[in-house]
Amino acid sequence: QVQLAESGGGLVQPGGSLRLSCRASGSISSIAAMGWYRQAPGKQRDFVASITSSGNTYYADSVKGRFTISRDNAANTVWLQINSLKYEDTAVYYCNTFWFLYGQRREYWGQGTQVTVSS
Repeated sequence: QVQLAESGGGLVQPGGSLRLSCRASGSISSIAAMGWYRQAPGKQRDFVASITSSGNTYYADSVKGRFTISRDNAANTVWLQINSLKYEDTAVYYCNTFWFLYGQRREYWGQGTQVTVSS
């Protein structure tokens, strides 16, 4: 079974930076993409960024230019470098890995790590 473990969240002032990490363990697919989602209280879980096994990256418009996603396939680890933090970035950030099996999306989720932006 696949398990994801996030770390790196914390309390930071506006304009600050954080680096989140997520390590996947278990029988992860060799073609699986990895990504980050976030959820603020009372809000839906929103897509933040993802990266494919070949290194193609995708970002939500709200974070593009401030966040950078990267991965180490050998270590099954994905990072999210977060710069220029804003109040609206406050959320629980969830690591995700997904792939397609017979055209259907399959995925696993981590437990989340809290990012709080406060002055």
